[in-house]
Amino acid sequence: MNPTRRPNIVFVLTDDHAANAIGCYGSAVNATPGIDALAATGVRFDRALVENALCTPSRAAFLTGTYSHTSGVTTLATHLTNDHETFITALRAAGYRTAMFGKWHLGHGPAHDPAGFDHWEVLPDQGEYFDPEFYTPLGPVRHEGYVTDIITDRALAWMAAQGDEPYCVLVWHKAPHRPWLPHPRHADLFTDPIPLPPTFDDDYDGRGTPAHHATMRIADYLTDIDLKQDPPAELGYADRAVWKYQRYMQDYLRCVAAVDEGVQALTGFLRERSQFDDTVTIYASDQGFYLGEHGWFDKRFMYEESLRMPLVLSYPARVAAGSTDALVSNVDIAQTLLDFAGVDAPEGMQGHSLVGLVTEPDPIPVRDAHYYRFYEHDDHMHHVWAHYGVRTDRYKLIYYYADGMGLPNTGDTSYPPEWELFDLETDPYELTSVHLDPAYAGIRRELTLQLWDLQQELGDSPHPRQPVPEGRTR
Repeated sequence: MNPTRRPNIVFVLTDDHAANAIGCYGSAVNATPGIDALAATGVRFDRALVENALCTPSRAAFLTGTYSHTSGVTTLATHLTNDHETFITALRAAGYRTAMFGKWHLGHGPAHDPAGFDHWEVLPDQGEYFDPEFYTPLGPVRHEGYVTDIITDRALAWMAAQGDEPYCVLVWHKAPHRPWLPHPRHADLFTDPIPLPPTFDDDYDGRGTPAHHATMRIADYLTDIDLKQDPPAELGYADRAVWKYQRYMQDYLRCVAAVDEGVQALTGFLRERSQFDDTVTIYASDQGFYLGEHGWFDKRFMYEESLRMPLVLSYPARVAAGSTDALVSNVDIAQTLLDFAGVDAPEGMQGHSLVGLVTEPDPIPVRDAHYYRFYEHDDHMHHVWAHYGVRTDRYKLIYYYADGMGLPNTGDTSYPPEWELFDLETDPYELTSVHLDPAYAGIRRELTLQLWDLQQELGDSPHPRQPVPEGRTR
């Protein structure tokens, strides 16, 4: 270990990787030896939450340390302008070498290409799984092979060429994003039946309109492109749903297997050069994902499966191995990395450094409540209502404001706003909203005020339809 040298930073980010598909998080469906070994040397965050469960906004939050309403990146169609200060621009100004390989998904062109990097190679939009094209400062380049392997190999080659200056490399994968095309070397994995989650047959009886009308049910909305083959004709609805789940999960987990091999390659490289202990290595996903919970695939909702992201941080020189259930957010990563590097965070970052949380013997939590907002009420793929909410240690309050959102195929856009409130201690699967339960009236008022106050603190605007809580002004 070299206590005087600023740490290298290796940040691996995946797309749609649920914590429930990672061994160290207690997965019932797969093992991930590379990620698990990384977690064994560092901190596993058990309640790491995203501020917007959608690829583009989440990636902007990681980079800028700000919420969607601040960065302006609220939906898949709003891109990050490269005049924003990020942890990358701050690191580079402080003498770090910086590079980016993989999925950018924040726009392309003079106003949106990656800024602050000494070198970058990024996929256009979602990118391709096989023989992918990459945008570079010198123009497009196509590489033969499998995208996960290529991203890892390109990052390793860049890392090997670095000298004495500390470096930060982003290894940001496409996988395991839809349509889940695995490498042929993994074709024989996960051929045994994969267990169904407890809520696979959820009928949404205890929730409001939004859960009932989201078009994310595996039984109904996975396509032939997703499944790669037709279900057996003789299967009835229930059996066909299980068959689709098995096909979906097989390919999803096979894509994860390649990512995990990439993590092993990166950590192996660092160990071979005696750099592992002095490197901040992060593994995360841009949000969670439904792996059959509530019968769904995809993300977007503030329910736990998509709100919660996996987050593992290793830095053996300073961070002892363990886990924490503190509430942390993807907006905290930028300041955390800058803090480890000894670099001041740009003014305007809204997260919190997690360095004290993972290094101090008696750490103080960085927040007692987490703010979430999803904007895509006009999404015509999954019909998830726009909503925001607050998540505390035990409770979750959600307000669906649903501008212009109606029933699919009806033209009805007249839905009134709706609330949901969950007691996560008594109802960890979020099956029954207690918003109208008189026993929770005090909790409901407390959370309504907390939500309003968080919006004021963070500079977000409550929706005009949301009633002003008693004792507050708009």
